[in-house]
Amino acid sequence: MTRLSRPSPNHDLRALPVSMMVLHYTGMETGKAAIERLADPAAKGSAHYVVEEDGAVIAMVDEAKRAWHAGLSYWRGITDVNSASVGIEIVNGGHDFALPDFPETQIVAVIALSREIIARHGIAPVNVVGHSDIAPGRKIDPGEKFPWERLARQGVGLWPAGAAPAPPDEPHAAFLLTAIGYNPDLPLETILTEFQRRYRPARFDGVLDDETMGLIEALAGKAAPA
Repeated sequence: MTRLSRPSPNHDLRALPVSMMVLHYTGMETGKAAIERLADPAAKGSAHYVVEEDGAVIAMVDEAKRAWHAGLSYWRGITDVNSASVGIEIVNGGHDFALPDFPETQIVAVIALSREIIARHGIAPVNVVGHSDIAPGRKIDPGEKFPWERLARQGVGLWPAGAAPAPPDEPHAAFLLTAIGYNPDLPLETILTEFQRRYRPARFDGVLDDETMGLIEALAGKAAPA
């Protein structure tokens, strides 16, 4: 895995210890354009790392600093997610550019980098999240093509393995989704859409059907209490 450095001035001091890792896609046409933007003081955005399509890892903000990647977001009671997280931007055009597949070499590098960060900070599996998890309705990255199940099999995040269909129960689903980490102040349909995008990417319609209910119950059973 090639390691490069392109320091960004867009950072400040953390107010919280690192307990999370947030994965994004860049959503721009090229990696070069994304890196230039993340290093531009006028853009007021940054990430700790960028992972290129060829697997190269570009360090942009020291992990001891607060990078500006999460924006308005929430996870398990934390609203200053930037202070509590390490942010990784994965070069991918995203939905504005037909959501390209993530190359194998890139995913291998993301997994290796993620495992290093998790080990360094003792990040719990439930706190490995996508931008869409911490900002449903506002963000949809890294998107439905991102291989979350594969990452979980290699120690990066959770997966609701062994889920069985269950009768839909909206109050119980809302309770469990809050226990997992989602923002309880958002509409249930909004949260369900992004939950499905990650855990049932074949269909993310925001409808609480028996399959989705089973996935929520299975995931909640694997998530440590907040």
